Amino acid sequence: MLSRILGLVREMTIAYFFGASGAASIFTLAQLVPNFLYDLLIGGQLSAALVPVLSEYTSARRKDEFWQVASVVLTVAATVLAGVVLLVELSAPWIIRLTGGGLPPLLQRQAVGLLRLMMPALVFLGLSGALTGVLYALRRFLFPALATSVLNAGVILAVLLFARRLGIAAAALGVILGASLQVLVQLPGLRGARLRPRFSLSHPALRKILRLYGPVVLGVVIGMVGSVIDRRLASGTGEHSIAWMRYATTLIQTPLGLVAAAVSLAVLPAMSRADSEGDRRSYEATLALGIRLILTLVIPATAGLLSLGRPIVALIFERGEFTAYDTEIVTRALNLYLIGLPFAALDQVLIFAFYARKNTLLPNLVQAYAIAIYLLFALPFVRSWGFLALVIANSAQWTWHTVLMALLVRRHIGWPAGQKIGQTLWRATLAAAVMATAARASVQVLTSALGPTGSTARLAVVGAAVVGAGLIYLGLASLLRLEEVTILWRSLSRRFRHTR
Repeated sequence: MLSRILGLVREMTIAYFFGASGAASIFTLAQLVPNFLYDLLIGGQLSAALVPVLSEYTSARRKDEFWQVASVVLTVAATVLAGVVLLVELSAPWIIRLTGGGLPPLLQRQAVGLLRLMMPALVFLGLSGALTGVLYALRRFLFPALATSVLNAGVILAVLLFARRLGIAAAALGVILGASLQVLVQLPGLRGARLRPRFSLSHPALRKILRLYGPVVLGVVIGMVGSVIDRRLASGTGEHSIAWMRYATTLIQTPLGLVAAAVSLAVLPAMSRADSEGDRRSYEATLALGIRLILTLVIPATAGLLSLGRPIVALIFERGEFTAYDTEIVTRALNLYLIGLPFAALDQVLIFAFYARKNTLLPNLVQAYAIAIYLLFALPFVRSWGFLALVIANSAQWTWHTVLMALLVRRHIGWPAGQKIGQTLWRATLAAAVMATAARASVQVLTSALGPTGSTARLAVVGAAVVGAGLIYLGLASLLRLEEVTILWRSLSRRFRHTR
C-alpha cells in the first residue's frame, strides 16, 4: 500500500516539474531499459523459480545449505549485473534508436545520456530483487515491502531537490538513489545470515533455478519485444505521447498492484503446497478464492475509475507543468485502458496457477499470441488514431491473453467448478454499476456546488465521491451477500491485530 501511494506521489512530482513534455517521455523511454533487464535477470525469477527453489532449503536441517545457495545466487547476480551494465553503457545510442527512433534527434541524444546515467541502478535493483527472494523464502515479508517503497521515495527526493538545477536528470539520479536504498533497507531482515561470496555456476540449486526460469525468459523477452514495439510506435505519434501513456498507466497499475499482484502472491504458496501434496481439491479452492477476491476488488476499482476518471486525473496531476489539456488526453487514454483492466488483473492469478505446478513454459508461450493481437489492433489504426490506437491495442492484448489463459487452465489444470465464481462476478458487477452511477451523479452535484477548479475543491469532490462510492459498494455487497468482502475484512483485521 505504501509503495503504491509513493508511486502516485512520484508521478505527481514528475508531472509537476515536467508535465507531459518530451523530457518526461525520454525519462520513461530510458527507464524502460533497466526495468526490462531487471525483469529479465531477476524479477521474473522471483515467483517462477527463485522463491520456490530457495523454499526447499528453509527447513531447520537444511538451513546451512540455504545460506550457501543464497550466497551463490547473490554473487552470480552481482557479477552478471555488472557486466550487463557495461554492455548497455556502450550500446546506449543504438538502444535508444531502437526504442524511440520516432522522437526528434535532440530528444534521442538526451535519452542516451539519461540511460547511461541511470544504468548503474540495475546492479542495486538486481541485488535488491535477489534479497527479496531470500527473505520471501524465509517468510520475512516486512523488509521487502519496505524496499518497494524506498525506490519511489528516492525518485521523489531527488526530483524535489534537483529538478530545477538538473532537469530530468534529477529523476535518473533518483532511480539510483532509490535502488541503493532498496538494498540497504532489506539488510536488517537478514538476521542470522551466513552469507559469503560464492561464485559457482554449477551449483545444483542454481541450475534448478535456471531450468525453471528458462521458459520464463522466453515470456519476458517476448513481453519486452511488445514493449519496445509499443514505445517505438508511440514515439512516432508525438513527443508527448509516451508521457501521456505513462500517467494513464500509473492509474491502471495502482489497482493491479494493490489487488492482482497482492492476491496472486498470497495464494501462490498455498497452491504450490497443495500441488506438491497432490491435494487437488485444496488447489482448486485456493485458485478459485484468488479469482473471486480479485473480481470483488477490481470490478469496483474499474467502475470507479471509469466514473471518476477525469476528476481523479485532475486532482493527482493537474498542477505545475501538467495542463488541463493534458488532463483531457490522459483521461481518454485511461478510459481505454480500463477496458482491459479486469482481464489484466485476472491474468496474474491464472499465470500463477501454472507457476504453482512448476509449469513456467506454457504461460509464457501465450505472450507471443498476445503480441500478435496487439499488432493486429495497433498497426492499422496508429496513423489515424495516434497513440490512442496503441492504448486500445494494449487493452485488446490483455483481454485475449486472459481468455487464452483461462482456456489453458481449464484444459491442463481443470477449471475450479462449483466455487461460486459466477456468483461473485454478477454480484460484484451489479454492486459496482450502482456505485459508479451514484459516484458520477455525486461529482456533478458537488462540482456545481463547489466549483470545478482549485485543489481544495477537487480534493473535496473526489474525496466525498470516493468515500460515498465505497460505502455504497460495501452496503450493496452486504445486501447481495458478497462473502468475499467478509473474507477480506477478516484478513485485514487479523493483520491489524498482529501488527499492534
